[in-house]
Amino acid sequence: MKKIQRTTTDGWESLKAFTAARIAMGRVGSSIPLKQSLEFQLAHAHARDAVYSALDVDALMERIKTFGLPRLALHSQAQNRPQYLQRPDYGRLLNDTSAQLISESAYPCDVCIIIADGLSATAVNQNALPLLEALLPMLNYKIAPICLAEQARVALGDPIAHGLQAKLSIMLIGERPGLSSADSMGAYLTFNPRPGLTDEMRNCISNIRPEGLPCAAAAQKIFYLVQQAFQLQLSGVNLKDNAGLLS
Repeated sequence: MKKIQRTTTDGWESLKAFTAARIAMGRVGSSIPLKQSLEFQLAHAHARDAVYSALDVDALMERIKTFGLPRLALHSQAQNRPQYLQRPDYGRLLNDTSAQLISESAYPCDVCIIIADGLSATAVNQNALPLLEALLPMLNYKIAPICLAEQARVALGDPIAHGLQAKLSIMLIGERPGLSSADSMGAYLTFNPRPGLTDEMRNCISNIRPEGLPCAAAAQKIFYLVQQAFQLQLSGVNLKDNAGLLS
């Protein structure tokens, strides 16, 4: 008679109420249960789909119109997704058409907002507009045209904001998908943006999504950091998120 292997439970089961991480999956013999194995494969497929997803430029442009701000559609030097993934340096540089468009649209301003696909356009398509709806009413600053950037890396925000003569940039970009967070968006703040900056000059607010940091809370954090950046005239490792801390 064939022996039936039963699922062994895990002592960490109660912790699953606090995280979407793959913990306490149990085991069947020396393997994980079939249900959890299939869920892992599905999550991996969602992550791969997110990496190859496309920015919904038309829909985003139409909805941004409601904010009453100019809009620019831009593109990096990466011509397509395979090239973007194989040549990260191309994703940090504007193509000639976009560089010309920026030079024609420049005027002195305080804040430049860039919406970029990054490694998950899915995240941006879902979360960028709800975040802006919460954030823009708080920003009592002169705003540059809102830019939509395709095939973009974080550093692409530097030549965009610098070319538009902005004092500070906010880039909303899709983060590298995790196996439980294919829809995670990040926000990168850079004071005095200019080509050649490295990541220690930026502040990052990560995991913006309904199951992570909700858009309303993320908007409050971004607004606090924007205020502090203008007050201290800096961003990056020297700008701390001390909101809510006792002095």
